[in-house]
Amino acid sequence: MPGCGTDVYRRAGHWGWVEAMTTETLQRTTSIAPGLALTALAVAVSCGVSRVGVSALLVAIVLGVAAGNLFRLPASIEPGLAFASKRLLRAGIVVLGLQLTLGDIWALGPGMIGVVVAVVCVGISSTLWLGRRMGVPRDQRLLIACGFSICGAAAVAAVDGVIDAEDDEVVSAVGLVVAFGTGMIGLVPAVAALLQLSPATAGLWAGASIHEVAQVVAVGGSLGAAALSAAVVVKLARVLLLAPVMAIVSLQRRRSGGSRPALVPLFVLGFLAMVALRSTGVVPDGAAAAASTVQTVLLAAAMFALGTGARLSAFRRLGARPVALATASTLVVGGVALGGTLLVA
Repeated sequence: MPGCGTDVYRRAGHWGWVEAMTTETLQRTTSIAPGLALTALAVAVSCGVSRVGVSALLVAIVLGVAAGNLFRLPASIEPGLAFASKRLLRAGIVVLGLQLTLGDIWALGPGMIGVVVAVVCVGISSTLWLGRRMGVPRDQRLLIACGFSICGAAAVAAVDGVIDAEDDEVVSAVGLVVAFGTGMIGLVPAVAALLQLSPATAGLWAGASIHEVAQVVAVGGSLGAAALSAAVVVKLARVLLLAPVMAIVSLQRRRSGGSRPALVPLFVLGFLAMVALRSTGVVPDGAAAAASTVQTVLLAAAMFALGTGARLSAFRRLGARPVALATASTLVVGGVALGGTLLVA
């Protein structure tokens, strides 16, 4: 019967396609396994060291730079490192969305929301302008501007996902944002005490000015429960602006005639979807806390992988200009945040 023969051939073709896909998946999994195993070891060390108060992302990137410069890494680990530096990085940004609820941010009120928008807009625009005047390369000043104005290493990673910057520029931007943000952990409470700010006002300023979410939590916790709550909500409001900023960066990159990234990258849409999901109230607090840990693990893995591609010889060529730009950006963001907070608090 012709129909039976056709059906047999169709089935044979179907199973052949499935077998080919299975083989390809197994080969890809095998190729990335060595690099992911090394990355997992580095993440375990980073998370362990972070228990003494050091950022896991900073530890991870230092380990990556050390591994890439002190050892001749075998070619077999490169696919896994590439997977971590791109796929895991974007997954970490998506999971970050589970830390946000639109209701909490709206509860800040129009005044404080306006301060958050001003911090991000003025921080980015002024850092880009100063960086251009200082002669800092375009991609590097954009990485620094977004990292210092929005949400630290996650923002640097998100920008890299759109513009595909050089590894050395990404690593240096992450290192700067973590280092300067860590310095603000002691500076912000000291200045708040000097200005005799209330704990709640100090918390609002911390959330509006400090770079990393973990650093904001550290400062808020040292100032008290009221400060911690205010600081985290304001910081997460800044994180929410990551999506529109990435859309603008993508649009400008298209208009410049260079690469043509998606207008809104898929991982940014995933980030927004997670924000929407958390805002519905269906995500338990325990699940959100677990997601925070997962986010740290994913981003630490990406930082280690990026670090292995950075060469100290390239860092020496960077000079003092990126450090000067990071200093200026910190002062601008901190100043705008303080002024705005005092006006509306």
